[in-house]
Amino acid sequence: MLSVSTGVARGYCHGLPRRSFVQLGVAGMAAVGLPRVLEARAAGHAAGLPAKDTACILLWLDGGPGHLDLYDLKPAAPAEYRGIWRPIRTVVPGIEITELFPRQARVADRFSLIRSLHHDNGDHFTAAHYLLTGRGGPNGSNTAGRNPSVAAIAARQCGPRQPGMPAYVAVPYASSVGLRPGYFGGSYLGAQWNPFETDGDPNAAAFQVRNLVPPESLSLGRLGDRAGLRHALDGLRRRFDTGGTGLALDRFQTQALDLVSSPAARRAFDIGLEPAAVRDRYGRTSFGQSTLLARRLVEAGCTFVTVHSGGWDHHWDLEAGMKSRLPEVDAAVAALLDDLAERGQLERVMVVLCGEFSRTPKMNDGGNGGPPLSKGTPGRDHWGHAMFALVAGGGIQGGRVVGSTDARGERPRERPVTPFDLHATIYKVLGADPRAHFLDHTGRPVPAIDAGEPIAELF
Repeated sequence: MLSVSTGVARGYCHGLPRRSFVQLGVAGMAAVGLPRVLEARAAGHAAGLPAKDTACILLWLDGGPGHLDLYDLKPAAPAEYRGIWRPIRTVVPGIEITELFPRQARVADRFSLIRSLHHDNGDHFTAAHYLLTGRGGPNGSNTAGRNPSVAAIAARQCGPRQPGMPAYVAVPYASSVGLRPGYFGGSYLGAQWNPFETDGDPNAAAFQVRNLVPPESLSLGRLGDRAGLRHALDGLRRRFDTGGTGLALDRFQTQALDLVSSPAARRAFDIGLEPAAVRDRYGRTSFGQSTLLARRLVEAGCTFVTVHSGGWDHHWDLEAGMKSRLPEVDAAVAALLDDLAERGQLERVMVVLCGEFSRTPKMNDGGNGGPPLSKGTPGRDHWGHAMFALVAGGGIQGGRVVGSTDARGERPRERPVTPFDLHATIYKVLGADPRAHFLDHTGRPVPAIDAGEPIAELF
């Protein structure tokens, strides 16, 4: 199956809609060829890295949520800084979060907060590239990605935790600032390291993962004949052998068959098998059900799963936007951490919640350059000088706060943390080698990260 689609995302302040994209969905072919996985694992073992069975779920708030409205409130700051909501206590003494997060307040001992994350850039594209790849480069005038994402590198090194499952999945799709797969992709690692996208809305009654449905010309019986599958894939390669697609298809063949013909894989993607009470805990929203599906996938053997939530670019009408979105986040995060703990999975699954940047500590007048309130009620603009990340699981200790910001939340005051540090922490949890080098498009070896160390306070 080759599906070509053009989508339109909610607009960002740059005025750019989601780009057209071409999605290859050959019987779930986003699973990666086993020889390359074994090669990367062997390299990791040679570097002295322990083999692990860990996984990571990245909950991505696309557009940039403000730290002062979620996890780093400043009740003593002037009114135009401290924002609309009051902080509430959590079960961990000394840690307070927004009053719109009552469920997370009850599970704060399961997660930790990084309050001093920063990259100092306010361009959506540059910021998203920093957070997802560790490096800058793109901007609103030149949005092309330049490096593979932390997830793609981890997937290449670690492979799936269980045979027949894709190493890297995006629910319902991978999108950064309207680009798909954008900075979640494999870049110079190759298209085969892009995430497998489920598509659709996991909260819809008729939701199914279309890429797990074989083409009409290939029954499950015929999928048992590898020669028949190879013939079908070879035909596609001849038709679409541009930009390295043919090479990627070659490497998809073996696990493409495993994925579509595996009852365990199809079961993992079937969110309808979850009890109604569990689905209710996560929230009957697209974000809530996507988060639940991510839990199913890491439990079944995926190594890295991303969950997309768009619409966080609140230059105006911040109050209405937060009242709509924050309860969704509260339900999903609290349910995920409780669910993982109850299923004995929290120690092996890392959870990260963040966006590409934060919002200005000082609220604007709702005019966006025009008369006050002409666009709506006040909001916040772009801010990369201080932001947050919530982290949990995978050996990370809960109930801790790393770093702090100044009295108005404008910049880190203690323990500044960079995206490189966050990525080094993820690699530590997954057992990936941050010193590994990969050849870019020019043949130059590029390390997984240029700098940074795992955040020791979390362990």
